[in-house]
Amino acid sequence: MGGAYTCDAYDMTAPHPKGDGVSRCIKTAMENAGVTADEVGYLNAHGTSTPAGDMAEVRAIQRAFDGKTDGLVVNSTKSMLGHCLGAAAGIEAVVTIQALRHRKVHPTINLEKREDGFDLTTPSEAMELPQLEVAASNSFGFGGHNSCVLFRRYKD
Repeated sequence: MGGAYTCDAYDMTAPHPKGDGVSRCIKTAMENAGVTADEVGYLNAHGTSTPAGDMAEVRAIQRAFDGKTDGLVVNSTKSMLGHCLGAAAGIEAVVTIQALRHRKVHPTINLEKREDGFDLTTPSEAMELPQLEVAASNSFGFGGHNSCVLFRRYKD
């Protein structure tokens, strides 16, 4: 449907702690896709399982969705596959499309203790999403490179 990329160049390896560039990227991707935050039912997070990176992404998602994340389900494919580096974005886009196709998302494994402020719905088991129509996939890189793509469920 649409996507966006930003580069905040905050630090060579660390994301902006408030997720400024990521939040802007997600918002711009939704605008480019012509959808509102409440239409997005699932987001495949970059989710590298690092305290600084994951919480920056959580804050960015919360900001991009104006704090209205109650209907949003977020997971991390990297929790099960690890970080596939340059292939990660492509793999996670396919996972996002398959989630739309099957209206089911995989769990985020090994998430045992959430940081303060981590209030996103993150399933610990596979989860059915019978109403899922729109999903997003985030991917980030060193130096503050951020991307977000949005997909809509195919209708026959």
